[in-house]
Amino acid sequence: MSDAYSPIPELNLLREFYDRQPAISDGFEMYEYGQPDDVFVHWLDMAGSRDPELPGRLARLVPFAQASGSGSFYALWRCDDRADLATLPVIRFGDEGDLDVIASGLRDLFRLLAVDDEWYMLDDAADDDERSTDHADYLVWLRRTFGLTRPDDPQAIIDAATAEYGRRFADWLRQFASAEIADSVLEPSF
Repeated sequence: MSDAYSPIPELNLLREFYDRQPAISDGFEMYEYGQPDDVFVHWLDMAGSRDPELPGRLARLVPFAQASGSGSFYALWRCDDRADLATLPVIRFGDEGDLDVIASGLRDLFRLLAVDDEWYMLDDAADDDERSTDHADYLVWLRRTFGLTRPDDPQAIIDAATAEYGRRFADWLRQFASAEIADSVLEPSF
């Protein structure tokens, strides 16, 4: 049995770094990979559902980190059965009901974390003296480990992910969640 955090090498590397230096980006906090799906039952307002397929559907959402200091979180969406799980889209479940496809894979998320702002806004990003305490080390780690840097245009990453996966994710949600929740994926939160 493996002691790895997850079945995804890229996420395991991030977890190893995070365990040594957790303050890498504003609001970001890793937690148990794939924690129980009751978080989705609550978020998607599915309590009391009698849909026998619901557990299987929710198992396609794999939470792995907190996205903000107020309860938003990240999950991978197993939109298909691809072998490279690091290329699965990253969904942000917001604490105020916002639901966004924010990255086309983990490496895009890692670049967004380099902005050090939970809304990925360069204009709002902290001054050097207000950055997360381990942020500078995270930027070095990101470059050395993956050859990646902070994006010049974080919104372009989010827009590309939404264009690639937004409609498909909304259509998938409509199979078991309310149309209102599914449609929120297509409404820009950023």
